[in-house]
Parts: sequence; C-alpha cells; structure tokens
Amino acid sequence: MGVAMLSEKRSKDPNTQVGACIVNQDKRIVGIGYNGFPQKLNDDDFPWEKDGEFEDTKYPYVVHAEANAILNATQNLKGATIYVTLFPCHECVKLIIQSGITELVYASSKYNGTPSDIAAKRMLDKADITYRQCQEVKVTLE
Repeated sequence: MGVAMLSEKRSKDPNTQVGACIVNQDKRIVGIGYNGFPQKLNDDDFPWEKDGEFEDTKYPYVVHAEANAILNATQNLKGATIYVTLFPCHECVKLIIQSGITELVYASSKYNGTPSDIAAKRMLDKADITYRQCQEVKVTLE
C-alpha cells in the first residue's frame, strides 16, 4: 500500500489523488499508476474542474489510477493483487476483473454506498475477487 500512496503524490488532480500498485503472486511490483490525463495530453490544456458542463470537467479526460496501473503492467496479471488508495469505481472494477487480478486491497472508500460502489462490489463478489480495506498505513517522506 505504501507504493500506491507514494504514486498518488504524482497526480496533479487538485481534488482527488489516487494511486495504485499491482504485485504478482511473488509480491513483486508489476504495475504502478495514478490518476491523470493520458500521456500525450498537456495538463494545462484540460480542466480539473469537478462541476460544470461535462466536457468542461475532468471526468471525460482523466484516466484512473487502476487503469493506468493495468496498462503499465510489465507482465500478465493473472492472480495478482492490486493496492489502491481509494476503492475503485465500477468501470475500473471491470478492468480489474478482465485483467485477471484476484485480490483488491484499498485504503479508503469515500464513495461507500453510492450506485457505483454498489455495482463495483456486486461485480467483485460475482467474480470471486477478494477485497478488503487495508489497516492504517502511514508513509513519511523526509
């Protein structure tokens, strides 16, 4: 979880920074990601706003941390574990299932009980993917 927490620091989102780290069955890191715009897009050319017309907000442009970690993976993810600083949305859960990840560990769940959260947990349960909240982790940088 510490690496996921460190990777979230790279996010330029002023409201929500999310990090993800995927480890294989040998507990070796095979993918890292954070939420941000796609690689070739300049951060200054797109909005970070949460409210307004859809195309004037960050939502159609941001790639979530989980998706970036899966896309950045250096090997097949079958049987892997993903550590995320925020419980994933239903769209990212689809990617987690499709990638072969079998365990999800998350730090916080600020959207607990929302329709997206309910759908995400329903899919995880049906796909037999274990998910649990991580005990408090404190990362200190000096």
